[in-house]
Amino acid sequence: MAEVLRLDQIRKSYNVGTPVETEVLHGIDLAMNAGDFLALMGPSGSGKSTLLNIIGLLDRPTGGRLLISGQDTGRLGDAALTHLRGHAIGFVFQYHYLIAAFTARENVMMPMLVDRGRPDAAIQRRADELLDRVGLARWRNNSATNMSGGQQQRVAVARALAMNPDLVLADEPTGNLDTKSAEDVFDLMREINRERGTTFLLVTHNDDLAAKCDRIVRVVDGRIAG
Repeated sequence: MAEVLRLDQIRKSYNVGTPVETEVLHGIDLAMNAGDFLALMGPSGSGKSTLLNIIGLLDRPTGGRLLISGQDTGRLGDAALTHLRGHAIGFVFQYHYLIAAFTARENVMMPMLVDRGRPDAAIQRRADELLDRVGLARWRNNSATNMSGGQQQRVAVARALAMNPDLVLADEPTGNLDTKSAEDVFDLMREINRERGTTFLLVTHNDDLAAKCDRIVRVVDGRIAG
């Protein structure tokens, strides 16, 4: 299977070169292939948020090598990193971050509009197909404020898939949902993973959901603990 993500000895320090320099990631090694569904767990302050920001190309490591879809990100400039992030990675956060005044369809269209600059029929069709897939075809013209929390998070999942990314980073995507909605959103991501072969990296504190993943990676004090 194609390798979607590789971290080789990733390190991250803050206040580099000063007396208070602090290293928070201490040589992280991790690899994921197409179709993997992995849970990333760890206590608060373990470094998992820093690690997720680096994998999502929102921050650069201090040392080591990060490959996304075979591309060595350390060799890329800011513009190339932005392009890679927009095409290869989808994001689902604990809070959906939908644009309240926009409809479900318009929210799903946003990544494609950013990429292409203007709306067209193909973008609208793609958004409608994704909303149908997440079970929200009837609500495509509803504004985000007129949807339940579970529905809003389903829109966020559809938006994350808009550019057909190789990797979806889901940071506590069920953390603000009730138990039933959390299970529904998780099951949706799992179905998409199996149907499309999309790779998912799920950050969660929910042991029950983590147990349903293919693999659990635990981060403690900036190191892979198991």
